[in-house]
Amino acid sequence: MSAAIRRSDSPETRRGSRRWAAALGVGALVVTGGGLLAGPAQAMAAASVAVDFPTHCIPPAIAGIPPIDGTTSAQISVDNAAPKVGDTVTVTYTVVKPAASNPVDLALPADIMTPTGKVTVAGAQSAGITVAGPKKNDPVPGKGEFPSFSMTGTFTVTAPGEITLSPGDYNIHTSYIMELDTPCTVTEPPAPVSQTVIATDGGGQVNERAIQLGAASGAAGDQVSVVGSKFTAGASVTLAGRAGDARTGDTATATADGSGGFTGQLTVNDPATTAIVAYEGAAWDAAKGAGPQAYTVTGGGGEIPDGSQKLASSVKAGTLSMAQAGDSVALSAVDFGQGGASTGALRTVTVKDFRGGPAGWSLTGRVTDFKGPAGAAIGASALGWSPACTTKAGSPSTCAAGSEGPVGGAGATLASTPNGAFTGGEFTVDAGLSLDVPAYAAAGTYSGVLTLTLT
Repeated sequence: MSAAIRRSDSPETRRGSRRWAAALGVGALVVTGGGLLAGPAQAMAAASVAVDFPTHCIPPAIAGIPPIDGTTSAQISVDNAAPKVGDTVTVTYTVVKPAASNPVDLALPADIMTPTGKVTVAGAQSAGITVAGPKKNDPVPGKGEFPSFSMTGTFTVTAPGEITLSPGDYNIHTSYIMELDTPCTVTEPPAPVSQTVIATDGGGQVNERAIQLGAASGAAGDQVSVVGSKFTAGASVTLAGRAGDARTGDTATATADGSGGFTGQLTVNDPATTAIVAYEGAAWDAAKGAGPQAYTVTGGGGEIPDGSQKLASSVKAGTLSMAQAGDSVALSAVDFGQGGASTGALRTVTVKDFRGGPAGWSLTGRVTDFKGPAGAAIGASALGWSPACTTKAGSPSTCAAGSEGPVGGAGATLASTPNGAFTGGEFTVDAGLSLDVPAYAAAGTYSGVLTLTLT
């Protein structure tokens, strides 16, 4: 008797247990924003509504799963819905319902997630506001729904009239086992308007200088693009990090072109940086500057003492894979009229889990009917196995062999490792095979295909 072994570890079949990183990348955060407004702005504040929009989220590459396309429900609110030109308005972007929930049984701990995002300003003035939220979340149970989270930022009113605010792209950064990002973009921008502001003329001179950031967050040492407009033509512009009202050590310069615009790059090293500003002159001057725009440093950083050198290394996450020592097995012959067990051994399968995350794996098998001469066949349920699994020394996970019994067309588990705080390693999987051949099965060769699937 013979059985061919087929391998199946395509991206589709690998989805199941490896969705953990998607869970790590979509945040469970506490709502932190926005009470009711008072006075003349009360009616306009009531115009703030939750809106739904399609979202395309990209899980970290280590997740090994495709993008998540879903619906985000979000709401924009402001601290002043009837400002005057020149006023600074605080904006709160609340993701009421993220596009995904925790897809795995693994619970997520508290305070590992930091959200950032953008708000689109249109109408009387156009701008892109960056917003950021605190690194704070309640624990999330396995397969549990994610609660909402909020992010805040500011913008300066530069023109009277109706100003609309719409939710934009957002990113969830997680610091659990490793630093990971899950960016979510608005599929059909702009998203619906959630808040409308009615601005009136302040009667004074208006500083129209403005900046927009290419991103609202990044690791220490990352560069962020800063695009400015309405600065003095030809002026030297300083780009600087801010921690509240204080300047951090992150600075760069750019030169405004003939129309007062510029594009510069600021390397953000200081983990204390919470915002970025741009200004003309030797020091910050609100009359000749723009910002602050919210920015969050999501990892790394720290002061380096004089005479010291900071050393950094990284561990590159790999994949979940398997290899088998051959693709055919010759089972022992049995006698016509006697039948019985036709036995052999599965070609050894080596599983390597180099993902470095909390997800375990499962190796399953299913077999076709054994086809013989002149249309004769032995059913798939006649093949049984006795699995065995060995874990290589030093592996974080311990592999467990599946149960002894029939394989069949529906399949059975050959070996597996559980989910855990930290998993991975190398494993060898074997099995004794036995085909129960009827006593008077037609003489000849019977062949079936055993397919192994790693998820």
